Amino acid sequence: MEHAFFRLNPGVWTGYLTVMLLEPLKIREIAFRNRIGVSPMCQYSAQDGYITDWHLIHLGSRAAGGAGLVFMEATAVEPEGRISPWDTGIWDDDQALALERLTEFIRSQGAAPGIQLAHAGRKASVQRPWDGGKAIPEREGGWRTVAPSPIPFNPGDPEPIELDSYDIRALTRRFAEGARRALDAGFQVVEIHGAHGYLINQFLSPLTNHRTDEYGGTLENRMRFALEVTEAVRAIWPEQFPLFFRISATEWVEGGWTVDDSVVLARELKSRGVDVVDCSSGGNSPHQKIATGPGYQVPFAERIRREAGIATAAVGMITTAPQAEEIVREGRADLVLLARQFLRDPYFPLHAARELEAAPAPPVQYARAF
Repeated sequence: MEHAFFRLNPGVWTGYLTVMLLEPLKIREIAFRNRIGVSPMCQYSAQDGYITDWHLIHLGSRAAGGAGLVFMEATAVEPEGRISPWDTGIWDDDQALALERLTEFIRSQGAAPGIQLAHAGRKASVQRPWDGGKAIPEREGGWRTVAPSPIPFNPGDPEPIELDSYDIRALTRRFAEGARRALDAGFQVVEIHGAHGYLINQFLSPLTNHRTDEYGGTLENRMRFALEVTEAVRAIWPEQFPLFFRISATEWVEGGWTVDDSVVLARELKSRGVDVVDCSSGGNSPHQKIATGPGYQVPFAERIRREAGIATAAVGMITTAPQAEEIVREGRADLVLLARQFLRDPYFPLHAARELEAAPAPPVQYARAF
């Protein structure tokens, strides 16, 4: 059977009629050549929000390596929404213009380019991880952070400014403007970042949202900002293009956001035009107790897919081709998004094809190596 990027070796018995991981997946009008995607991973290598050659090489090599979907890192919709001063941004039209070369190259390699729209909220204005990751004071080039409630992430961090209703509406517009610029830049997939303790996640969680207005208190109210951002982005994002939403399915803290809450949220997201829920976890509390292990977050994707009736992406310690194949073949998720494994092996899909007894079809420039 012919694949968009892979061919089964003639006369070789794989145990299956098809290798599901390498089968195309169509969402709306975008056909991904396989079920393997590059998860958004911050590189802390931008300059004033603009991508550099690092991003072109980093993401371009994963597209050449056979991924079906290549997500750019969390990209801030306003300067104060960056995790660090070295994060990418999309608050300016010139930034979108600079991204065109990247999206053109990703598409030329047969992958779909995606971008994650983000705002870090109270977790913004910090050093790069390899510099320690601590909060950067304003006097040293940092900035005041914002949040649904004035609760710092770590004891001793500067207290974030509590957003008022006007600020919240303005931020919703900035997410929509980011989607418009992403379209102008040539992206085919947008993901809204609602996970890992960043701003939307802060609104969702009872641990970080102590508001008493229409954006706080009940689950319905705490979901309001996430759903308003989704509606604003979907209104801009073309009907033919997929919309993803990343969640932290659980906070791994007693009294925090739960998988039950995530199922409710996923149903609401689906009704507002989200196509895929990207199921991660944690990140909103320094007190989290995460039970890690191979594929430890896959059960979240499986349950949300089953109970909310929406496509899901599995992520987290997915490191081998048989493991990834099993996830999609058993219907536990519709696609897998790899992070650290892609850092270790930019050509994971090509190597996975060989391991699953399918013939890889690399770029013609690399054919002699396969």
